[in-house]
Amino acid sequence: MMRQAGRHLPEYLETRARSKDFLDFCYTPSLASEATLQPIRRYGMDGAILFADILLILDAMGLKVAFEKGEGPLVEQINGPSDLARVSPQKAADRLSPVYETVSRVKAALPAQTTLIGFAGSPWTVSLYAIEGRGKTDKSTAWRWAHGRPDDLAAVMDLVAEATAEYLARQVEAGAEALMLFDSWAEGLPDNIFREVVIAPTRKLVALLRERGITVPIIGFPRGAGVMLPEYVRETGVTAVGLDTAASPAFINAELAKGFPVQGHLDPLLLIEGGARLDARVRELLDAYRGRPHIFNLGHGVRPETPIAHVERVLELIRNA
Repeated sequence: MMRQAGRHLPEYLETRARSKDFLDFCYTPSLASEATLQPIRRYGMDGAILFADILLILDAMGLKVAFEKGEGPLVEQINGPSDLARVSPQKAADRLSPVYETVSRVKAALPAQTTLIGFAGSPWTVSLYAIEGRGKTDKSTAWRWAHGRPDDLAAVMDLVAEATAEYLARQVEAGAEALMLFDSWAEGLPDNIFREVVIAPTRKLVALLRERGITVPIIGFPRGAGVMLPEYVRETGVTAVGLDTAASPAFINAELAKGFPVQGHLDPLLLIEGGARLDARVRELLDAYRGRPHIFNLGHGVRPETPIAHVERVLELIRNA
């Protein structure tokens, strides 16, 4: 489940308290590997999701990144592509060596049957944070770049894609068996802009990885893609697609090739509420995707107030299906 290593687990909160701040937590392999492994020990998940953050790549590319309680992520705001060109992709990837150590530690500790999933943010979402300078905005500055400064935005996303490809390739070299690309801010874009800022840069990132000889599956998660999802699947080269909470199984099954793997998409708020409606929706999703490869997951992240018993109930339903 997305963010399965996180704030709804008491053991996570105890581990988190041992670091001075969130970046320190991500960059300390002993702590990050422990956070990655905790949900595997508690729930027996089929996949371990590397504990890291999508903004580490901007930190490695030379921007100041901080996480303030109540404020969310704060990023040194860029004015143009030159602000991200100061550090080469290889040097940026070198700076993320603690993440690769985390991957190696987790890989060594996992049961043989448990997949290790590495990840990064997609170029649009990561670039958006650099342009906006923070997470809690209406995203209008980055959108205006898409309309009014498309060449600058494309150059920024190219730089992010190149550094991210190097970063993800090294995650695979350290032991990651699948990769996931998070485009958390793909929602609400006009179709022409979606093609320019979501599809094109993701296609480039996937191509860079394949050119590097990276053959592991790549899951794309364009949250809020809506009717653009089939085009995203056709054009980017991803080998599976993550579905957000609003996805319609009928639309997905009608528009995606029958054998194309999907991941998702239980509502995290329903997971909090639990009860008969949770049971019914879990069964509905399992039935809906019975004819195709399906990774059961949430449509977005596990929230802090999620009862552990409700997660356990979902796993019980899946395993008994």
